[in-house]
Amino acid sequence: MPSIAIVYHSGYGHTEKVVHCVVEGIQSVSGVTVKAFKAEEATGQMDALDAFDMIVFGAPTYMGSASAGFKAFADATAKKWLSQTWKDKLAAGFTNSGGLSGDKLLTLQGFVALAAQHGMIWVGLAEATPPISTGHGATPDMINRIGSYMGLMTQSDNASPENTPSPGDKETARRFGVRLAQITQRWVR
Repeated sequence: MPSIAIVYHSGYGHTEKVVHCVVEGIQSVSGVTVKAFKAEEATGQMDALDAFDMIVFGAPTYMGSASAGFKAFADATAKKWLSQTWKDKLAAGFTNSGGLSGDKLLTLQGFVALAAQHGMIWVGLAEATPPISTGHGATPDMINRIGSYMGLMTQSDNASPENTPSPGDKETARRFGVRLAQITQRWVR
């Protein structure tokens, strides 16, 4: 059965909320299993990740890159890189920050570079940004309102994780999960 691991760090709970939405999307596709690992947990169970067909990287963007909690996991993957254990495994990623941009692209590029170092095959987001006719930008209920295709980007206010990210970002995350599950099914066939 196709399987997906999500390795993530969440400093304040907002990124973990995104994880729940991605997991919900994956679980809506019959025949695909998913397990989420906090980055610090995954660092201690690195061999467990070998069994998954896809590894999804997730972290908040702090100061223009992935959080230190995620970077510690990324650095710990060096032995997997040395043996090329994850070569030809699927990879994807997502990030969250307080700003609409917040330099989130740099975090996704870091995830892509990590996947490339491991010889993994990257899967991006495929939800088109809706046309904006008002001239005032995307509204919080729109799908892919941030306009990211390399991976999933979401935005959270500094409010409680229960109230943020926005409804559109949560739905985009759920749809991203569906895509990841469907791609993994095709890849495993």
